[in-house]
Amino acid sequence: MSLDNINPQFLNMLYRVPVLLLSFMTHELSHALAAYGCGDQTARQAGRISFNPIRHIDPIGAIMLIVAGFGWAKPVPINPFNFRNRKAGIVITSLAGPMSNVLLAMLFCAAYYIYGAYAQPAPFLPLEGAARFVTPLLYQFIIVNISLAAFNLIPIPPLDGSKVLFSVLPERIYYNYILRYERYGMFVLMALMFSGYLGKILGPLINFLIRFVEFIVRPIISVFI
Repeated sequence: MSLDNINPQFLNMLYRVPVLLLSFMTHELSHALAAYGCGDQTARQAGRISFNPIRHIDPIGAIMLIVAGFGWAKPVPINPFNFRNRKAGIVITSLAGPMSNVLLAMLFCAAYYIYGAYAQPAPFLPLEGAARFVTPLLYQFIIVNISLAAFNLIPIPPLDGSKVLFSVLPERIYYNYILRYERYGMFVLMALMFSGYLGKILGPLINFLIRFVEFIVRPIISVFI
């Protein structure tokens, strides 16, 4: 069956399955490794220092990413009181996830440019046919990882950006106000999504990250192609 006969939207959803598994696994594993490196073994004891993507997938979050373009994975359990330096540990652990997705986007952006420059036709699949499969797959890896990083950097609980922001607040404000209302963060995110404001928030951040990734990758790749 030719790729021409497959619905493009269905094909994009198929592409997103391996993309989601790798991207979510990388994001959450990075959180777990960062927490462990900062002195907290909670994630390790929960079995989250694992390359098994199933351990990191939240079914609803994965469906939302496929359908709505944003989503989340199963949060890594941490205990900030175990960190050698609590505030630094929170910042490092929180940023580890989004930054890992940015690095993954850079890796696949480089692969995207290299494939475009060096791809050769194969006996079993002409170059045009291969491009119709490989190019969209690499593109999905780039966009999903950038979107995942951007979404998690929004400073609304329980996203990573909120933990970075709150870590610099005085403890009195954090414990008296932030922890009290943190449970309502997901309702705020849902309201932003259905009102259309979430896209307005994410759009500029995604565009910035895309330009940042290209700014870093293009000069490096130009040496080789």
